[in-house]
Amino acid sequence: MALVGAGFLLLGTTLSGCSRSNEASNRAPVDTSKIAGKINGDFIVKNAATSEEWPSYGLDYSETRFSKLSQISTDNVARLGLAWTYDLGSTRGVEATPLVVDGIMYVTASWSVVHAINVRTGKQLWTFDPQVPRSAGGKGCCDVVNRGVAVYEGKVFVGAFDGRLIALDAASGAKLWEEDTRLSPDSPATITGAPRVYKGKVIIGNGGAELGLRGYITAYDASSGKKLWRWFTVPGDPSKPFENKAMEAAAKTWDPSGRYWEAGGGGTVWNSMAFDPQLNLMYIGVGNGAPWSRNRRSPKGGDNLYLGSIVALNPDTGEYVWHYQETPGDNWDYTSTQDMILADMTVDGAPRKVILHAPKNGFFFVIDRTNGKFISAKNFVPVNWASGYDKAGRPIELPGVRSATPYEIIPGPFGGHNWHSMSFNPALGLAFIPAQHVPLSLADDPKWKYRSNIPGQPMSGIGWNTGSLLGGAATKAKPFGRLIAWDPVRQKQVWSQEQVSPWNGGTLTTAGNLVFQGTADGHFVAYDARNGHKMWESPVGSGVIAAPITYQIDGKQYVSIAVGWGGVFGESQRATDRSSPGTVYTFVIGGKAPLPQFGKYEQGELLSGVPYDKKDVAPGGALYVSNCLFCHGVPGVDKGGNLPNLGYAPREAIANLEAFVFEGAMAEQGMPDFKGKLTAEDVKKLKAFIQGTANSVRGQPAASAKPKK
Repeated sequence: MALVGAGFLLLGTTLSGCSRSNEASNRAPVDTSKIAGKINGDFIVKNAATSEEWPSYGLDYSETRFSKLSQISTDNVARLGLAWTYDLGSTRGVEATPLVVDGIMYVTASWSVVHAINVRTGKQLWTFDPQVPRSAGGKGCCDVVNRGVAVYEGKVFVGAFDGRLIALDAASGAKLWEEDTRLSPDSPATITGAPRVYKGKVIIGNGGAELGLRGYITAYDASSGKKLWRWFTVPGDPSKPFENKAMEAAAKTWDPSGRYWEAGGGGTVWNSMAFDPQLNLMYIGVGNGAPWSRNRRSPKGGDNLYLGSIVALNPDTGEYVWHYQETPGDNWDYTSTQDMILADMTVDGAPRKVILHAPKNGFFFVIDRTNGKFISAKNFVPVNWASGYDKAGRPIELPGVRSATPYEIIPGPFGGHNWHSMSFNPALGLAFIPAQHVPLSLADDPKWKYRSNIPGQPMSGIGWNTGSLLGGAATKAKPFGRLIAWDPVRQKQVWSQEQVSPWNGGTLTTAGNLVFQGTADGHFVAYDARNGHKMWESPVGSGVIAAPITYQIDGKQYVSIAVGWGGVFGESQRATDRSSPGTVYTFVIGGKAPLPQFGKYEQGELLSGVPYDKKDVAPGGALYVSNCLFCHGVPGVDKGGNLPNLGYAPREAIANLEAFVFEGAMAEQGMPDFKGKLTAEDVKKLKAFIQGTANSVRGQPAASAKPKK
């Protein structure tokens, strides 16, 4: 239940985009008459040689996030100071990589709101709010986030959270066209990823596998919005004709007795893409199975193509070219949607065109991008599901990892690396990975059926279909966040930096021998890329999950980062006691703008005084797992993220929980509607679990409170 506290409501209704700056106020205004008209494929290729602008999500088609700018370097980064800040007016997660072209920054906030900012002054030029219905918030697994826009020939393209692809005029923000990317109006598909534009085609995937989706990716004409092609990632109902030979081949790796198509099968393409213009190949990362458990969706086993795979497509037609499956028969939410990087390097004495990839499953892969052939894989974090990969590129699974008995899986479903952007410095031959571990045990759920919603099935009350049970076994591994410098040729860690918490931001590396990263504990940091020494840092008021960028304006190099805590981990967890609205921070050598004031996160007192019956605590716990857990965490145990922990909510809020569950008190903040899904008796049990768990945290037996007469 996405219950948002009164403080969040007040903050969300009073914020608007604004900035603080030490830039001269008499700068010439931006000439918007020809904004972004030059941005096309040729420009993106040409810009990669200088990195003066940041015209595409990963900077270049190879998605390296390596800038050739070196004005800011290890020699002077200590003098980096704030140039300006811009208030994004949001209180949920900010995952966007900003784009900068023609002196304008285009960046998105939560709920897919687009901001255009004059990078010389930090002042707003325009904003566009796609007016995503707040009822769509319940369809998102992982916060109402957006990772950014694409810019092409005078247009800005944004994927709205509710599944629309929208083209805007880059100069004014006026809407030019809009297309619904969903397969049907009642589809739970969402968009959180940034579009890409290849050869005049806007490419977009979707998210929402857990809610029962069949994955696909679609290309639209950038000028008109006309759909040009669509490629599905997993097969549909085998009683119907297959769309192409790739789907016919994939169907042979699924067991039809599991009726996998009813839950969609999964495989959503919600994040990563890359493009090689010389090979005329685009690459997509394919997501997890729906449900997670292979035993539930494909009882007789099988690799379940193309889950957990990198797939190469022809961008002109959307036709399948090749694939490499990193996690055959995915069973643990091991998506391959983490960002891919294209690189040319010497392997075993021979030049190779490769893809570098560090997906959730904990292994770093080097794959030949011309044909999909496996070159090497080595775990970059501890793993316990496979001992390695054989020469054919198949994992050597360890026994017991697909058991119905609860098993601590490492990495857990949060991944050894999630969507937070990796970068690659070709001059040093190093990739920089935001690595992590969040402990969790999994077990196959023998009672699962599509949309079964039995109490205790994770988030099944809002439509999740994992087919797996969480918890049930004590976890021994410790959580961590870690920045890792990885040598892909030697498949070896060169250096690492331990961090306070998991869920740290993406990385940027530069020719100035620097790596920039924001952290979960609210800092923006520069490291020496060669050895990991910390060279500079600045507080930024909130945990950081997005990736930074750098660019040059009027002969000066700037570094910018969009900040705003959230995402699936950040909804319920935090590593800082500060709380600030979504904000863009821009730094320059010698910058002297003042930092904005940071608010203190008000956790509140541990809940007390809500009457309950002890017999309701256990069934209330099962209901909590099915309706509340991933948004609000464990009552009184977790701190709360960008959503409050209910163990620290005001007594009046929990005593009157019905107003939030049934009467829409927080509907405008994205809380799902539970009318017809929960009963008044269910809410009574939820209150018992929340107060009972708070009592346990306090050191008082959970069943000690007696109902008042």
